[in-house]
Amino acid sequence: MTRGRRWCVAALAVALLAGGCTSDDDGPFRPGAADVGDPYVPGAGNGGYDVGHYALKVRYEPADDRLTGEAVLTATATKALSRFQLDLAGLTVDRVRVDGAPAKHRRDGAELVVTPEHGLPVGQRFTVDVTYGGVPHPLPSAELGDGGFQATPDGAIALGQPESASTWYPVNDHPSDKATYDIEVTVPDGLAALSNGVPKGKQSTGGWTTWRWSEGSPMASYLSTLVIGDYRVATGTHAGKPIVTAVAAALPADGPAAASVARTGEIVDFLAGRFGPYPFDAYGGIAVADDRIRYALETQSRPVYGPGFFRGTRPNTEVVAHELAHQWFGDSVSVARWSDLWLNEGFATYAEWLWAEHDGGRTVERAFADRYAVTDWSKPTVDPGRAAMFGDAVYQRGALAVHALRRAVGDATFFRILSGWLAERRDGTATTADFIGYAERTAGKPLRALFDAWLVGATAPALP
Repeated sequence: MTRGRRWCVAALAVALLAGGCTSDDDGPFRPGAADVGDPYVPGAGNGGYDVGHYALKVRYEPADDRLTGEAVLTATATKALSRFQLDLAGLTVDRVRVDGAPAKHRRDGAELVVTPEHGLPVGQRFTVDVTYGGVPHPLPSAELGDGGFQATPDGAIALGQPESASTWYPVNDHPSDKATYDIEVTVPDGLAALSNGVPKGKQSTGGWTTWRWSEGSPMASYLSTLVIGDYRVATGTHAGKPIVTAVAAALPADGPAAASVARTGEIVDFLAGRFGPYPFDAYGGIAVADDRIRYALETQSRPVYGPGFFRGTRPNTEVVAHELAHQWFGDSVSVARWSDLWLNEGFATYAEWLWAEHDGGRTVERAFADRYAVTDWSKPTVDPGRAAMFGDAVYQRGALAVHALRRAVGDATFFRILSGWLAERRDGTATTADFIGYAERTAGKPLRALFDAWLVGATAPALP
């Protein structure tokens, strides 16, 4: 997204993922954990199972803002379960089936509690089929702003970090549980329905058009998106893969948003030269016109850009570079805990510096010096707290730490660390401790003191 603790805290916190709720009266089967215990998203995400795939079919009518849907989740029990929870905010559930059999279900706030007819042994693969509907609403947050499904005059936008998916489908809403997706979206004829991954065609009947999308690489739920409305959609291929870009019809066809998004392929190619092969099967980007979207988000394979980045007359390709860098740092390799968000944002901010230098702008060294001079070193990059998770310490101080690493190990080793890390962790999750350990092994020397100073030290570190 474009918006006195030590690094080992995040590694220790990961152990909480193994925890769960137990009950003495459930025999060999126990209820799954009510959430993953992440203090940045209390109540979101659930333990006891791992989702492998979501098959979503939704229908949306802008005239009354009503959505109806069916979600089929394929999952594996990581504990012997008597019941489990899914995140689902504000929608009405009509029916739940587990492995084809009716299952009991009840709502507990933004949780859907499912009790299958029979307990699920550890290791069992199972399906959950949920039919649901209603008028979706975003999740309010005084600290982070509203995230999730928002109706627009001509459609809707489902978007947000750290939470959004649960406002339009039942989900295990935490990046530690990534899954593949097939998404079908049915909307009135004439509207576009854009989502993640490879386009699988569209079909019209009876005044409605169904758009199909498929994301075959594991995706964190907050990276799923749904954008419906009047858009100029361009399709083609780039480097042998489909590329889909869309610009809201309310934005000028020759304006800065369209010009910026049009350089998606060029920017991806530049970043691939620094980070290694692009990790997904499709490219793209979506420029929306809704002023409520005051950020850009790295929704997997198809980032979404709010209109505020394109207010002037000149293109803004640095925000495109930022969100495309996230396809590697954040999307392909995702955080296991939100307290490690700098692993996404620090590297994406650094990619802005790299791109700007390449595109004839400020050099990386100049960007580093300028930011170093104005940094508030009292604010930590790792585990900054929920209210500060999108603050300058995560983005800008994170980028400073990345360049400090480059200075300390030299260019050849630095870029070998980045490309090797991304290849080793592709489609997975990681922590700050994981990255430091990998960097040390690759560089062949200790780096923990350097990271400690640049990420969480309370005073300006010495320049390497």
